[in-house]
Amino acid sequence: MTGALTRYRVMAWVTGVFLLIMTIWLIVGYAFLGYADPGVKPSLYVLAWTGHGWLYFIYLIAAVDLTFRMRWSILATICILLAGTIPFASFFADNWVTKKVHAQLATLANPAAASASPADQVT
Repeated sequence: MTGALTRYRVMAWVTGVFLLIMTIWLIVGYAFLGYADPGVKPSLYVLAWTGHGWLYFIYLIAAVDLTFRMRWSILATICILLAGTIPFASFFADNWVTKKVHAQLATLANPAAASASPADQVT
């Protein structure tokens, strides 16, 4: 489980930082650089948003992998997935997910067993 948690945490931070940078660029671009005009946006701006989309897709895969391994509810999964779309939310989600995973793993008889689900190992 720790591999899935590490993958999720890396993608949560990468996606969160990139989204934060892009949001600041969006606000500055539309407020001061005239990005509202169609021809003013630089191609790097468009490519960066496309890059964020791909990073978010990888974040989705890592989050779904973790939530399925931990056997969490659909609602928890959806909330974690949506956290990657709101600036700063992925940082709070990462903190919550990490605490929840560690708490759930602490209740297991054998946390190193990768084949059994956490629900099957409760002591």
